[in-house]
Amino acid sequence: MEAIYSSGYQLKLAISLPDDRGVTKSGRVYIDDLCQRHGTPLLKVRHIDDQAAVDAIKEHGLDWLFIIGWSQIAGRAILQAPSAGVLGMHPTLLPMGRGRAAIPWAILKQLPETGVTLFQLSEGVDTGPILAQRKISLHKGADANWLYERVVAAHADLIREVVPQLTSGELFPVPQDESKATFWPGRTPEDGRMDLSGSAFDAERLVRAVTRPYPGAFIDIEGRRLTVWKAEVCGSNCSGFCLRFQDGWLRCIDYTWSPLDII
Repeated sequence: MEAIYSSGYQLKLAISLPDDRGVTKSGRVYIDDLCQRHGTPLLKVRHIDDQAAVDAIKEHGLDWLFIIGWSQIAGRAILQAPSAGVLGMHPTLLPMGRGRAAIPWAILKQLPETGVTLFQLSEGVDTGPILAQRKISLHKGADANWLYERVVAAHADLIREVVPQLTSGELFPVPQDESKATFWPGRTPEDGRMDLSGSAFDAERLVRAVTRPYPGAFIDIEGRRLTVWKAEVCGSNCSGFCLRFQDGWLRCIDYTWSPLDII
């Protein structure tokens, strides 16, 4: 949103979830102050397909609607509401990685690179034609926080690049190559549970994949939950607070304890 304004363009309308729906959303950003600062009307709806959202889009005469960072799938009424179309951002290089949890999966799958794709939304899940992409190289120790920041920056870079082309009609969508399409399933906080009978290397990768802003990798010990935010694999002479796995030790560098009865 800031990238649009800084490029000399304006938003006619912003739509977000009600505040109480944002408590469990990883990386939730509240846009009230930004909208007030720019004089942008802000509508809060419980679902993107709510009639209030459809009506507001039509009332404000939107050409393009951006749906970015919204976990709900838009239906036909929303897709047809703006005059030109609906655009989305997906944090993979589509058609690879359709679906959810793109940042954790990129790390868990040990990809050499990932990226961000701007595409036109259709009634399928991340299946619409591509307008632009930005690649992000992954290094060996990349974690979710590091990748999250670069994904956010790539979003802004793409916006600055494509908005002038959108307004001048110079941007043309290219269909996705279905033969290269892959789908990544959603993840829940429980998927962050570490397995002491497994590999320390897998556990270290899991820690990096689900660290902040995600719920974290964890294990339950004697009635308490240990959540590990940063760790490294070490040898038998591991110092500090360490967890033992089948093939080695994991040194916990940043971690928190919490009672199980409040989780």
